[in-house]
Amino acid sequence: MESSIGVDLARVRASSKPESGSWLHALPSPQMGTLLDDDSLRIAVALRLGCDICEQHHCICGALVDSRGHHGLSCPKCAGRFPRHHALNDLIKRAMVMANIPCVLEPPGLSRTDGKRPDGLTLVPWERGRSLLWDATCVSTFAASHLAGTARVAGSAAENAARLKHQKYTDLKNRYLFVPVAVETSGVWGGEAKALIRDLGRRIASRGHDRRSGSYLAQRLSLAIQRGNAASIMGTFGPGMTRGGLLD
Repeated sequence: MESSIGVDLARVRASSKPESGSWLHALPSPQMGTLLDDDSLRIAVALRLGCDICEQHHCICGALVDSRGHHGLSCPKCAGRFPRHHALNDLIKRAMVMANIPCVLEPPGLSRTDGKRPDGLTLVPWERGRSLLWDATCVSTFAASHLAGTARVAGSAAENAARLKHQKYTDLKNRYLFVPVAVETSGVWGGEAKALIRDLGRRIASRGHDRRSGSYLAQRLSLAIQRGNAASIMGTFGPGMTRGGLLD
Protein backbone atom coordinates (compact mmCIF):
# COMPACT_ATOMS: atom_id res chain seq x y z
CA MET A 1 0.00 0.00 0.00
CA GLU A 2 1.22 3.48 -0.81
CA SER A 3 2.37 5.64 2.12
CA SER A 4 -0.19 8.33 2.85
CA ILE A 5 2.59 10.64 4.06
CA GLY A 6 4.58 10.08 0.86
CA VAL A 7 1.48 10.66 -1.25
CA ASP A 8 0.71 13.94 0.50
CA LEU A 9 4.30 15.11 0.20
CA ALA A 10 4.32 14.30 -3.52
CA ARG A 11 0.98 16.07 -3.96
CA VAL A 12 2.04 19.23 -2.14
CA ARG A 13 5.38 19.41 -3.93
CA ALA A 14 3.68 18.93 -7.29
CA SER A 15 1.09 21.60 -6.50
CA SER A 16 3.90 24.10 -5.89
CA LYS A 17 4.87 23.92 -9.56
CA PRO A 18 3.05 26.58 -11.63
CA GLU A 19 2.34 24.28 -14.58
CA SER A 20 0.46 21.81 -12.36
CA GLY A 21 -2.32 24.37 -11.92
CA SER A 22 -2.46 25.72 -15.47
CA TRP A 23 -5.90 24.15 -15.94
CA LEU A 24 -7.22 26.39 -13.15
CA HIS A 25 -6.53 29.46 -15.31
CA ALA A 26 -8.32 28.21 -18.42
CA LEU A 27 -11.53 29.98 -19.40
CA PRO A 28 -14.27 27.33 -18.91
CA SER A 29 -15.77 27.63 -22.38
CA PRO A 30 -17.53 24.72 -24.14
CA GLN A 31 -17.11 26.54 -27.48
CA MET A 32 -13.33 26.66 -27.00
CA GLY A 33 -13.12 23.12 -25.65
CA THR A 34 -11.74 24.30 -22.32
CA LEU A 35 -14.67 23.31 -20.11
CA LEU A 36 -14.13 20.28 -17.87
CA ASP A 37 -17.14 18.02 -17.42
CA ASP A 38 -18.42 17.43 -13.89
CA ASP A 39 -16.49 14.19 -13.29
CA SER A 40 -13.24 15.61 -14.63
CA LEU A 41 -13.54 18.76 -12.53
CA ARG A 42 -14.43 16.85 -9.37
CA ILE A 43 -11.52 14.44 -9.80
CA ALA A 44 -9.05 17.18 -10.75
CA VAL A 45 -9.90 19.16 -7.61
CA ALA A 46 -9.81 16.05 -5.40
CA LEU A 47 -6.40 15.01 -6.72
CA ARG A 48 -4.99 18.47 -6.13
CA LEU A 49 -6.41 18.80 -2.60
CA GLY A 50 -5.88 15.17 -1.55
CA CYS A 51 -9.59 14.45 -1.05
CA ASP A 52 -11.32 11.10 -1.36
CA ILE A 53 -12.56 10.39 -4.87
CA CYS A 54 -14.48 7.14 -4.54
CA GLU A 55 -15.36 4.28 -2.23
CA GLN A 56 -12.90 1.44 -1.93
CA HIS A 57 -13.48 -1.11 -4.68
CA HIS A 58 -11.74 -3.58 -6.96
CA CYS A 59 -10.42 -2.33 -10.29
CA ILE A 60 -11.31 -4.15 -13.51
CA CYS A 61 -7.74 -5.52 -13.36
CA GLY A 62 -8.48 -7.07 -9.96
CA ALA A 63 -6.38 -4.74 -7.82
CA LEU A 64 -7.85 -2.95 -4.81
CA VAL A 65 -8.56 0.75 -5.36
CA ASP A 66 -8.52 2.89 -2.24
CA SER A 67 -10.64 5.98 -1.62
CA ARG A 68 -8.14 8.32 -3.29
CA GLY A 69 -8.37 6.38 -6.55
CA HIS A 70 -4.67 6.69 -7.41
CA HIS A 71 -4.45 3.12 -8.70
CA GLY A 72 -6.31 4.13 -11.85
CA LEU A 73 -3.59 6.63 -12.75
CA SER A 74 -1.04 3.87 -13.28
CA CYS A 75 -3.21 0.83 -14.04
CA PRO A 76 -2.15 -0.75 -17.37
CA LYS A 77 -5.84 -1.24 -18.19
CA CYS A 78 -6.90 2.33 -17.39
CA ALA A 79 -9.08 3.93 -20.02
CA GLY A 80 -7.48 7.38 -20.02
CA ARG A 81 -3.97 6.58 -21.21
CA PHE A 82 -4.50 6.46 -24.95
CA PRO A 83 -6.97 9.38 -25.27
CA ARG A 84 -4.66 11.55 -23.15
CA HIS A 85 -1.63 10.56 -25.22
CA HIS A 86 -3.51 11.38 -28.44
CA ALA A 87 -4.74 14.69 -27.03
CA LEU A 88 -1.27 15.82 -25.97
CA ASN A 89 0.22 15.10 -29.38
CA ASP A 90 -2.72 16.64 -31.22
CA LEU A 91 -2.32 19.86 -29.23
CA ILE A 92 1.40 20.01 -29.96
CA LYS A 93 0.78 19.43 -33.66
CA ARG A 94 -1.89 22.15 -33.78
CA ALA A 95 0.49 24.54 -32.06
CA MET A 96 3.19 23.70 -34.61
CA VAL A 97 0.77 24.52 -37.42
CA MET A 98 -0.05 27.87 -35.77
CA ALA A 99 3.68 28.60 -35.70
CA ASN A 100 3.85 27.74 -39.42
CA ILE A 101 5.94 24.65 -38.78
CA PRO A 102 4.75 21.67 -40.85
CA CYS A 103 4.89 18.40 -38.95
CA VAL A 104 3.56 14.86 -38.99
CA LEU A 105 2.44 12.52 -36.23
CA GLU A 106 3.94 9.03 -35.97
CA PRO A 107 6.36 9.63 -38.86
CA PRO A 108 6.96 6.53 -40.99
CA GLY A 109 10.34 5.37 -42.19
CA LEU A 110 12.41 6.21 -39.12
CA SER A 111 14.80 3.46 -38.13
CA ARG A 112 13.71 1.68 -34.95
CA THR A 113 14.71 -1.86 -34.06
CA ASP A 114 11.41 -2.54 -32.25
CA GLY A 115 9.21 -1.13 -35.00
CA LYS A 116 7.83 1.65 -32.79
CA ARG A 117 7.67 5.23 -34.01
CA PRO A 118 8.10 8.51 -32.15
CA ASP A 119 5.02 10.67 -31.75
CA GLY A 120 5.92 13.59 -34.00
CA LEU A 121 8.43 15.09 -36.40
CA THR A 122 8.77 18.58 -37.84
CA LEU A 123 9.23 18.56 -41.60
CA VAL A 124 11.48 21.61 -41.53
CA PRO A 125 14.50 22.33 -39.31
CA TRP A 126 13.67 23.38 -35.77
CA GLU A 127 17.12 24.29 -34.51
CA ARG A 128 20.75 23.95 -35.62
CA GLY A 129 19.64 22.71 -39.01
CA ARG A 130 17.88 19.64 -37.60
CA SER A 131 14.22 18.72 -37.49
CA LEU A 132 12.55 18.24 -34.13
CA LEU A 133 11.51 14.77 -33.06
CA TRP A 134 9.27 14.46 -30.01
CA ASP A 135 7.67 11.70 -28.00
CA ALA A 136 5.09 12.29 -25.27
CA THR A 137 4.49 10.31 -22.11
CA CYS A 138 2.45 10.82 -18.93
CA VAL A 139 3.49 8.95 -15.78
CA SER A 140 1.76 8.73 -12.43
CA THR A 141 3.16 10.92 -9.69
CA PHE A 142 1.72 8.54 -7.09
CA ALA A 143 2.76 5.17 -8.52
CA ALA A 144 4.70 3.05 -6.03
CA SER A 145 7.71 3.00 -8.33
CA HIS A 146 7.85 6.83 -8.45
CA LEU A 147 6.62 7.86 -5.02
CA ALA A 148 9.99 7.81 -3.25
CA GLY A 149 11.31 10.31 -5.77
CA THR A 150 8.26 12.54 -6.19
CA ALA A 151 7.87 12.84 -2.41
CA ARG A 152 11.35 14.42 -2.34
CA VAL A 153 11.49 16.36 -5.59
CA ALA A 154 8.55 17.51 -7.69
CA GLY A 155 8.82 16.28 -11.27
CA SER A 156 11.29 13.47 -10.59
CA ALA A 157 9.01 10.92 -12.26
CA ALA A 158 8.77 13.07 -15.39
CA GLU A 159 12.54 13.56 -15.49
CA ASN A 160 13.11 9.82 -15.15
CA ALA A 161 10.62 9.16 -17.95
CA ALA A 162 12.46 11.71 -20.10
CA ARG A 163 15.76 9.91 -19.53
CA LEU A 164 14.19 6.63 -20.58
CA LYS A 165 12.86 8.27 -23.75
CA HIS A 166 16.35 9.53 -24.59
CA GLN A 167 17.70 5.99 -24.20
CA LYS A 168 14.90 4.64 -26.36
CA TYR A 169 15.65 6.98 -29.26
CA THR A 170 19.44 7.07 -29.04
CA ASP A 171 19.79 5.77 -32.60
CA LEU A 172 17.84 8.73 -34.00
CA LYS A 173 19.49 11.52 -32.03
CA ASN A 174 22.42 11.86 -34.44
CA ARG A 175 20.00 12.93 -37.18
CA TYR A 176 17.27 14.75 -35.27
CA LEU A 177 16.85 17.05 -32.31
CA PHE A 178 14.94 14.85 -29.88
CA VAL A 179 12.77 16.26 -27.08
CA PRO A 180 10.78 14.05 -24.69
CA VAL A 181 7.47 15.64 -23.68
CA ALA A 182 7.30 14.02 -20.25
CA VAL A 183 4.52 15.05 -17.87
CA GLU A 184 2.99 13.64 -14.71
CA THR A 185 -0.60 12.99 -13.72
CA SER A 186 -0.25 15.68 -11.04
CA GLY A 187 0.31 18.17 -13.87
CA VAL A 188 4.06 18.61 -13.40
CA TRP A 189 6.18 18.73 -16.56
CA GLY A 190 9.74 17.68 -17.20
CA GLY A 191 12.27 20.42 -17.86
CA GLU A 192 12.63 19.69 -21.57
CA ALA A 193 8.87 19.67 -22.04
CA LYS A 194 8.58 23.09 -20.39
CA ALA A 195 11.35 24.50 -22.55
CA LEU A 196 9.72 23.16 -25.71
CA ILE A 197 6.30 24.61 -24.88
CA ARG A 198 7.82 28.00 -23.99
CA ASP A 199 9.73 28.05 -27.27
CA LEU A 200 6.66 26.97 -29.22
CA GLY A 201 4.59 29.69 -27.54
CA ARG A 202 7.14 32.33 -28.54
CA ARG A 203 7.14 31.09 -32.11
CA ILE A 204 3.35 31.24 -32.27
CA ALA A 205 3.35 34.80 -30.91
CA SER A 206 6.02 35.82 -33.43
CA ARG A 207 3.63 34.82 -36.23
CA GLY A 208 1.22 37.54 -35.15
CA HIS A 209 -0.91 35.53 -32.74
CA ASP A 210 -1.76 36.51 -29.18
CA ARG A 211 1.35 37.05 -27.04
CA ARG A 212 -0.30 34.78 -24.45
CA SER A 213 -0.37 31.85 -26.89
CA GLY A 214 2.16 29.93 -24.82
CA SER A 215 -0.02 30.24 -21.72
CA TYR A 216 -3.09 29.12 -23.64
CA LEU A 217 -1.21 26.09 -24.97
CA ALA A 218 -0.06 25.20 -21.46
CA GLN A 219 -3.65 25.45 -20.22
CA ARG A 220 -4.93 23.11 -22.92
CA LEU A 221 -2.19 20.57 -22.25
CA SER A 222 -2.99 20.77 -18.53
CA LEU A 223 -6.68 20.19 -19.25
CA ALA A 224 -5.81 17.15 -21.37
CA ILE A 225 -3.90 15.67 -18.43
CA GLN A 226 -6.84 16.21 -16.07
CA ARG A 227 -9.32 14.68 -18.51
CA GLY A 228 -7.03 11.66 -18.87
CA ASN A 229 -6.82 11.34 -15.09
CA ALA A 230 -10.60 11.36 -14.78
CA ALA A 231 -11.05 8.78 -17.53
CA SER A 232 -8.43 6.55 -15.93
CA ILE A 233 -9.98 6.67 -12.47
CA MET A 234 -13.54 6.24 -13.74
CA GLY A 235 -12.24 3.37 -15.84
CA THR A 236 -11.48 1.33 -12.72
CA PHE A 237 -15.20 0.65 -12.31
CA GLY A 238 -16.60 -2.44 -13.95
CA PRO A 239 -19.16 -2.60 -16.80
CA GLY A 240 -22.60 -1.34 -15.87
CA MET A 241 -21.32 0.84 -13.02
CA THR A 242 -20.85 4.13 -14.90
CA ARG A 243 -22.70 6.17 -17.50
CA GLY A 244 -20.80 4.39 -20.24
CA GLY A 245 -21.72 0.97 -18.86
CA LEU A 246 -24.42 -1.58 -19.61
CA LEU A 247 -27.04 -0.04 -17.34
CA ASP A 248 -27.41 3.17 -19.37
